[in-house]
Amino acid sequence: MTTSDHREFTGKVMLITGGARNIGRALALEMAAAGAAVCVNSRGSADELDAIVGEIRASGGRAMKFVCDVTDAAAARAMAEAVTDAFGRIDMLVNGAVVHVVKPFLEITPEEWRKTISVVLDGAFHCTQACLPAMLEAGGGSVINMGGAAGHLPLWQRAPTSAAKAGLAGFTRALAQEFAGHNINVNCVAPGPVNTQRSTPLTFDMKQIPSGRFAEIGEVTAMIRLLCGASGRYITGQTIHVNGGFYMNN
Repeated sequence: MTTSDHREFTGKVMLITGGARNIGRALALEMAAAGAAVCVNSRGSADELDAIVGEIRASGGRAMKFVCDVTDAAAARAMAEAVTDAFGRIDMLVNGAVVHVVKPFLEITPEEWRKTISVVLDGAFHCTQACLPAMLEAGGGSVINMGGAAGHLPLWQRAPTSAAKAGLAGFTRALAQEFAGHNINVNCVAPGPVNTQRSTPLTFDMKQIPSGRFAEIGEVTAMIRLLCGASGRYITGQTIHVNGGFYMNN
């Protein structure tokens, strides 16, 4: 990055759902350092959101939190309204809220299936529908849907996540086609295994990754920044895999 584009997002506003930790947290800090005002969202994790907001404000940036369940359409609308009230606009939305169910298919309950689909797909629907009017008013914007390898590879015992993430890819293409003429680009960023904090260790055969390592969080956030920035305006409707060759498009 050159000195001239260090603050390329000055005056812009980003909303990140599922932003309390890992990729969401890193992205919030990075975008704030690049000049954007940031709203971080989580269904819980209020203390972690407070820590992110406090760190950004301590560095002279603008940030806020909004605790809500993205599966609630009214809550998503209230969140978008709160962001526009605080910062005057919304330019970028990152749909990162997710839940993971790792179980044999015959043991998955209807409630677990519905919850995964609801958080990932319904959440993206509600938040995007809530934020798009502000982007249209601002004259353009970017929507990033956080996909994953599970939507493209048959990962073991992850049927709900695979279905939800595959749905995000289709949702991305539909929105990209509809809103390209309004200067709104919509893309899906699909990381493979990433070096993140986990409650349980991730067992993985590194031989499946041609690059021989997990992604660093900054390699994922760099792609999101590209797609939201001036250099990424002509990229839309794409699922972009950040995975070291773990999955390759045809």
